[in-house]
Amino acid sequence: MNRTRFRKLKAAGWNVGNVQDFLNLSDEEARLVELKLSLASAFKVARRKRRLSQIDVAERIGSSQSRVAKIEAGDPSV
Repeated sequence: MNRTRFRKLKAAGWNVGNVQDFLNLSDEEARLVELKLSLASAFKVARRKRRLSQIDVAERIGSSQSRVAKIEAGDPSV
């Protein structure tokens, strides 16, 4: 968020913070969330860099396309 928007929101009475504050996460919990999101993003970037479809990756790892999609989305069930 840019500084101008931040100042306008504060002036209007809004309380502006981050996800860690909103969810009351400890520093370790926030780092874990960031790590999971970076892994999911890196997985998707690597797949696209190699020009593989989700189905191709699923076959290579012995899983399903929907599981690969969940991995890339950072689904906590994976």
